[in-house]
Amino acid sequence: MNVFVAGGSGFIGSAVCRHLRQRGHNWTIISRTTGPNKMSWSEVMENGLPECDAVINLCGENAFNPMKRWNEAFKKEVVRSRVQTTANITKLISDMNRPPKVFVSASAVGFYPPSTSAEYTEGGPAGTDFFARLSVDWENTAMQARSDKTRVSLVRIGVALGKDGGVIKRMKLPFYLGLGGVIGSGEQFFPWIHVDDIAGIFIHAIENDHVEGALNAAAPSVTTNRDFTKAFAAALWRPSIFPLPEFIVKAMLGSERAVVLLEGQNVQPKRTLDSGYTFKYTSITDAIKDIVS
Repeated sequence: MNVFVAGGSGFIGSAVCRHLRQRGHNWTIISRTTGPNKMSWSEVMENGLPECDAVINLCGENAFNPMKRWNEAFKKEVVRSRVQTTANITKLISDMNRPPKVFVSASAVGFYPPSTSAEYTEGGPAGTDFFARLSVDWENTAMQARSDKTRVSLVRIGVALGKDGGVIKRMKLPFYLGLGGVIGSGEQFFPWIHVDDIAGIFIHAIENDHVEGALNAAAPSVTTNRDFTKAFAAALWRPSIFPLPEFIVKAMLGSERAVVLLEGQNVQPKRTLDSGYTFKYTSITDAIKDIVS
C-alpha cells in the first residue's frame, strides 16, 4: 500500500511511519522540506497529490508549545494548522482522478466536554470550549473528503505517551529530580495512550475497509492524573510529593489550556475495540515501564 503522511515528521508521525514500514507499506511524508521519503507542501499544492492508496493527516501546531504565549495570534495558528491544512488535503483528494481508498485524519479527545463523572464513547457529545470547537471544525473539514471512492476515519487522540516526545519528554526531568507531583486535585481523568497504539490505530484504519468514522485513541483503562503520577514516579524510583496547584497551572498556560490538564475526560474506545483493534498497552504502569526502560 502506498501511503502519504501529512505532518509525519513529528513525534506521532515518526511512530506511524515506523509501523507502516514494519507492516510492509510504502510511505512518503508531506512536510515543509524535501528529502528521502519526503515531498514538500509547495510541490504538492502546485502539482497535486500523486496517486496513492491512503492519506494520513497528522498536521497541527503543538497547542502546548512552552515557547508560545496563549494569545489570539497563537490560537489562530493552532486553528489554521489543523483546519486549513486539513481543508487543503481534502481539496487535493477531491481533485484526484483516482482518489485514495481511505483518508485517516487526526483529531483529539478534547472533542468531549471536560467532566469529573461522565464517560464518553465515540457517540458522546461535543463540548463547547476552545478545544472542543476546534476538534469539531477539524473533523467536519476532514469529512469533506468522504465519497463513494474514499472512506474517512477520524482518530481522536488522547494524551500521547512515548520515549521521544509528548508529556513524558517534558515531565521526565522534574520527576527525575524528585520535583514531580499531581496537577491540581489529581483526581481528574487522564485519557492516555501509548504512541505505539496511536500508530497501531492509524494502521488499523487504513488496512481494514470496514473502519470509518470516529475512533477514540485512548487506552481502555480508567486512569486519573494521580494514577499517572504515581506510576511515572515509581518507574523512575523517585518520590512525587510536589503538587502543581491549579492557580499556577492557569498562570502558566492560560485558563483555556489549563482546563485540559485540570479537568480531563473519561474517554473509552468502544468503536475502536468493536472494529477489531487490540491495544498493546492497557495498563498505565506497563506503558510507563516500557517508555522509561
